[in-house]
Amino acid sequence: MATDRDDAATSAGSDLAAQAATAHVPVMLERILDLLTPALDRDPAAPGQRLVHVDGTTGMGGHAEAVLERFGRVHLIGIDRDPQALELAGARLERFAERLDLVQAVYSELPRVLDDLGLSGIDSMLLDLGLSSLQIDRRERGFSYSTDAPLDMRMGPDTALTAAEVVNTYEAADLARVLRTYGEEKFADRIVQRIVAAREQEPFERSARLVEVISEAIPMAVRSKQSGHPAKKSFQALRIEVNAELAALDAVLPAALAALNVGGRLAVLAYHSLEDRRVKDLFREASTDNAPRHLPVVPDHLLAQFRLVTRGAEKPGPDEVTLNPRAASARLRVIERVREAA
Repeated sequence: MATDRDDAATSAGSDLAAQAATAHVPVMLERILDLLTPALDRDPAAPGQRLVHVDGTTGMGGHAEAVLERFGRVHLIGIDRDPQALELAGARLERFAERLDLVQAVYSELPRVLDDLGLSGIDSMLLDLGLSSLQIDRRERGFSYSTDAPLDMRMGPDTALTAAEVVNTYEAADLARVLRTYGEEKFADRIVQRIVAAREQEPFERSARLVEVISEAIPMAVRSKQSGHPAKKSFQALRIEVNAELAALDAVLPAALAALNVGGRLAVLAYHSLEDRRVKDLFREASTDNAPRHLPVVPDHLLAQFRLVTRGAEKPGPDEVTLNPRAASARLRVIERVREAA
């Protein structure tokens, strides 16, 4: 017989699921499902095996829910470094519990996650590299430059470094390198000069003061012509530095390709050029024969193990961008394994 405690737990789970469903709008959802269909709507390689999809950036479970709904034979592994996101995703995906493993980890830990689950290969993987709505909309996380919040920007408790520590303790040259490299900010030196002067008066603790200093460092003539917020590039750079995002991406891409079964597909949604360039370059290299161009016939062991599914990066359509402006900068690339490693 159900108890009051059971009813309360069920109600809390329902509330979490509803919160996840309303707060998160999955980017390019239908296109991703279509592109993953050949990998996930097929017979397993051997009797008794299961098809496995990895969502390396589960967030609040929007893409994961759609995969589990469409592909009834798929077992999903959801990875995220953010325990708050996994809690919401778990509530949202509770009805699929028998086909689901949720793991708190950085996606660069993919080999360990698969090993812990006893898996030697996977059939598809999705990496949605954008910030989740949870991270953007929860003011206390400090990701947004549009609201005043503590300078945190950590995606998960595994991260010790905060944005405040970067801003307050990095040497000027190192801080300028961060803004220039990870934010592609052409006014990095001017911004850092103002930051250093301001932090000598009082350390930065909250985002509003930092936004003000950054904005004032950018020439008025430039600010008047910018389409985006003056602090956007700098906040992107700080977030990438705090969470070591590009190092994690550089680690997970080859690991994901190595894990794919023949016919398996890897889909990546990138949101800025630093990410997309890495995906583009690795996909191009992986899909190129490893043989001199002058050979009339390429030996089997030198043939590319992968092929590009998308030619160039696909973008969301205007209707989707209207409904979900956060999708505007998304770039989708998909690659497929076509033969085993030699």
